[in-house]
Amino acid sequence: MKDCVFCQTEKLQVVAENKLALAFYDGCPVSKGHILVIPRRHAETFFDATHEEHNAVNRLVFKVKQYIDKKYNPDGYNIGVNTGYYAGQTVFHFHMHIIPRYEGDVEDPRGGVRKVIPSRNHHLKCNKQDLH
Repeated sequence: MKDCVFCQTEKLQVVAENKLALAFYDGCPVSKGHILVIPRRHAETFFDATHEEHNAVNRLVFKVKQYIDKKYNPDGYNIGVNTGYYAGQTVFHFHMHIIPRYEGDVEDPRGGVRKVIPSRNHHLKCNKQDLH
């Protein structure tokens, strides 16, 4: 798709690739070593990618993790996908964020991706009996 920034692969700083997917540095990184993994074919959201594309993306996630471990030595990772406008997707080409995390990068890292809706970040107070 000519309007899609991720379909213009010649402009991306590619670090790994396979037949159906590629990985590149995020242009607006959350942390040192933040990488995106996408299917080569334009698929607007996570749910528009084929099973084969998901497998290819997942294989690159593991390859990218090894790359980031060697180059940046992070203390943890957040791995995520925003699917749809109301979930925060701004580039409508399915992409998976591989975000290295470092000790001290936030005051209290507990909750990780659960903090996406700050007013509902109550899981630490949640009674396990309420989860049924």
